[in-house]
Amino acid sequence: MRIESVTPIFVDRYLFVEIRTDTGLVGLGESGAWGFQEGTAATVERFAEYLVGQDPLKIEHHWQYLYRWTHFRGSVVMGAVSAIDIALWDIAGKHFETPVHQLLGGKVRDRARVYYHVFGETTDELCEGIAAARGEGYTAVGHLTPFVDAPRDESYFETHVRKIENAAASVARYREVAGTDVDLCIEIHRRLAPYEAVQLGLAIQEYTPLFLEDPVLPDNIDEMAYVASKINIPIATGERYTSHWEFQMLLARGGAQMVRPDVCLVGGITGARKIAAIAEASHVGVVPHNPLSPVSTAACLQIAATAPNFVLQEFPNETWGSAGDMRPDPAKLVTGAALHDGEGFVHISDEPGIGVALQADAEQRYPYRKRQILTRLHVDGSVVDQ
Repeated sequence: MRIESVTPIFVDRYLFVEIRTDTGLVGLGESGAWGFQEGTAATVERFAEYLVGQDPLKIEHHWQYLYRWTHFRGSVVMGAVSAIDIALWDIAGKHFETPVHQLLGGKVRDRARVYYHVFGETTDELCEGIAAARGEGYTAVGHLTPFVDAPRDESYFETHVRKIENAAASVARYREVAGTDVDLCIEIHRRLAPYEAVQLGLAIQEYTPLFLEDPVLPDNIDEMAYVASKINIPIATGERYTSHWEFQMLLARGGAQMVRPDVCLVGGITGARKIAAIAEASHVGVVPHNPLSPVSTAACLQIAATAPNFVLQEFPNETWGSAGDMRPDPAKLVTGAALHDGEGFVHISDEPGIGVALQADAEQRYPYRKRQILTRLHVDGSVVDQ
């Protein structure tokens, strides 16, 4: 069996990769470098120059070859490696007529607990989202920021005291709405300096969040470790990391109690499985990052199925975060999309490969939408992380 073609496919805001073999098998993967889809697609096409004619089952060898070829790293390169790796695992599962998780050692669970995305430009809207998720049977909500999802074209200013006290008051309201039936995954989106993150963490730990995600920028691992050492809330981070080596350094410094590898960015299923194993050795939980499509979800579920230390799976809702900005209907985008079971879980598919396939008309039904370059500014004109 040999690879015949490697094709990047733009659909809505997603970038998929299809790999076809001379036996007729087709593997499907997805890139997680969502801000740089065009660059990632060009990298996939360069990698195709090597991959065409190769044995698709030599997955680890191809991973090492592509990763170490030019000595350059980063999100564009690793988004391409990840999409290719997922597609190769998909082919392997179909070739052996078994789900990928069986090739990874078999399932340790049949269902994966998920958390639902909650968006809102006001605290009231976020509380309504928590109540709606609870009503639908979810036992965890995430993407839940105490700073609300204000439009990026609005300038920002708050005094320090308002910033911390208003955020803490919002988390108190979230807990009131959620009760003890729903876990809160508090998302900071790297908006705080280390001293601010410690103050906020101390102020909200009485509301028992499941984790505090990305309280500070991930660029300095020691800063994340500093915050983790000062508060009594588990730190979750890692969605911007692009290799298992970064996660090893993070855990060696005690910088997280839950890791958030993006399967579509850290080297695919190959990279994410290694991260899960590194985390297991430190008794650290795994919460795969997944703001993408049902293809990403299907790939993540292979990790959820096989990692003993899996905690929770991010499960996007029907919007991109703004009212009316709808994601593609999962059933019209792919076959085999994972569905919420009404009890806070999704079933882990036993279909060969990763269990999903792109619908034939997906590219025409959902034309590509390029992301606008837009970041928020402070009232003084400087850049704000959001």
